[in-house]
Amino acid sequence: MTALDLSSPVAVVGTGTMGQGIAQVALVAGHPVRLYDAAPGRARQAADAIGARLDRLVEKERLTAAERDAARARLRPVEELTGLAGCSLVVEAVLERLDVKQELFRALEDIVSEDCLLATNTSSLSVTAIGGALRLPGRFVGLHFFNPAPLLPLVEVVSGFATDDTSATRAYETARAWGKTPVACSDTPGFIVNRVARPFYAEAFAVYESQGADPATIDAVLRECGGFRMGAFELTDLIGQDVNESVTHSVWQSFFQDVRFTPSLAQRRLVESGHLGRKTGHGWYDHRDGAERPEPHTARPARPPAYVVAEGGPGPASELLALIREAGIEVREENEADEDNGTRLVLPGGGRLVLADGRTSAEFRDVVHFDLALDYRRATRIALSHASHTSPVTVAEATGLFQALGKKVSVIGDVPGMIVARTVARIIDLAVEAVAKGVTTEDDIDTAMRLGVNYPLGPFEWSRRLGRGWAHALLDEMHKVDRSGRYAPSLALHQCACATREREDTP
Repeated sequence: MTALDLSSPVAVVGTGTMGQGIAQVALVAGHPVRLYDAAPGRARQAADAIGARLDRLVEKERLTAAERDAARARLRPVEELTGLAGCSLVVEAVLERLDVKQELFRALEDIVSEDCLLATNTSSLSVTAIGGALRLPGRFVGLHFFNPAPLLPLVEVVSGFATDDTSATRAYETARAWGKTPVACSDTPGFIVNRVARPFYAEAFAVYESQGADPATIDAVLRECGGFRMGAFELTDLIGQDVNESVTHSVWQSFFQDVRFTPSLAQRRLVESGHLGRKTGHGWYDHRDGAERPEPHTARPARPPAYVVAEGGPGPASELLALIREAGIEVREENEADEDNGTRLVLPGGGRLVLADGRTSAEFRDVVHFDLALDYRRATRIALSHASHTSPVTVAEATGLFQALGKKVSVIGDVPGMIVARTVARIIDLAVEAVAKGVTTEDDIDTAMRLGVNYPLGPFEWSRRLGRGWAHALLDEMHKVDRSGRYAPSLALHQCACATREREDTP
């Protein structure tokens, strides 16, 4: 089954920001496009707005004047739903309410032909439930664009329980013909991106709620150490706290209140107070004119140690040894290797510097943990954590060591898994579980997370870099100190970790 022919009319129902964006995508691709909105006059206004955006594309030399004029000629607003008869694809982008969407598609079935593809742009409702109201649910599919639709390349093509393979394939190929990067998935709460991305927000909020660090510091560590484009607090202020919390709550409810998706009480209080982010002038941060952005906690300069002793074997932080040597600090390597735990550094004062592994520093006599980095050479900030009884000498030596490597240092509370490490481990876990349950493929998850939310690496790319057993080991340690089940590794992650271990001949 191939993409829709460019001569096939495409309809968009709902002319808000997303509806206009989808219409523009189909229009620029070459289709005749019809716009409908239940509010009188809105379709005409939307057509005018799309026309103005086409003008701007000409100004930016992304479209010729002739192409713009041809596109405008193909765009037609209609005032009645019956004006969509003859369309080969109808995409809705209306209110996120199940009853509203079901009523719309039931009405459309009486208007369009039986071979017309029907699609919803829902981000939070069940595609199966919406399609369940139809006489012919096999032709119903999810086409989840990301905002702004003309700019962001990702489209999640979602098959409901009753969706025909031919309909899903036609929707997939059509999205690709429109210049998008489609990924296919089954109908699961949050689809791919909104399901796998939940820990990015949840773990940042959890660190904050446990008094581990303030929002500015957590955001700085996620950006400057983890390699994420934005931190969780600034990103949710941009999205809108109400919108982000609504998606989180929807996924949590859809998974029967699975503790792994539990919404944040701190975010709930923010929403209740009307602090919704940039759109209201205040969220986690104050966005009003003249407001000063809070600075992340950055440790004062400390003297670097004269040497470190490297224990253990290669691990996610093994490249640190080269950086330490380049900084002129002697590295003495122990002969004994512990492949499971990776590199640990013994400082001159006798304390140890250990990569975040899901345990707290309180469990040890004199240990400072350091956070996972996307790239220790390029990272500009490193987070450290320690217990109240950790020697001040050890903390100072650890701080001075990373400062000698050119890094800013943020000292946070003694939270297991720190910031980046626990976030990445949980993202990997949800991704592995999604594949094991047949939601989608490893490649599509990596593509979706890189293109949909700008992650520096896809979860499976991260897992291969860190080692297949890394996420399981960290979450297993966190589960030992938090028995709520939030950090219990999934069965799929457990099996994945077991598959990487050397098997014994006998049980």
